[in-house]
Amino acid sequence: MADEAAIAERYRLLSGKGVLNERGRRLWAAAEARSFGYGGISAVARATGLHENTIRRGVAELESGEELAQGRVRRPGAGSKPITETHPEIEQELERLVAPQTRGDPCSPLRWTSKSAAKLARALAERGY
Repeated sequence: MADEAAIAERYRLLSGKGVLNERGRRLWAAAEARSFGYGGISAVARATGLHENTIRRGVAELESGEELAQGRVRRPGAGSKPITETHPEIEQELERLVAPQTRGDPCSPLRWTSKSAAKLARALAERGY
């Protein structure tokens, strides 16, 4: 039977000191869960507040034996793609929004606009971006 109070205390000590990054938390929780066997994932999730899927992902990482490069938290390629990759036409759309209110030398790479970033973001969102 898993001692959830002890798990919670170990987690509090490690996470409170900033010792664990995202991957470290996942792997630590997976190791704790595996050490208790059946029901360990649920016990660690209740004790730490981590989602069971996070702990399962950690168990899979432990079992795969995959090593990441020094200083990496995620595998290369993980995370969101740049918006220019997912919506290559966004630069032209932004240009259309900014052009009427642009100030300064048209040949200069530095341009000024009277529209705020929030207004531009709202206008792009209205256009489906």
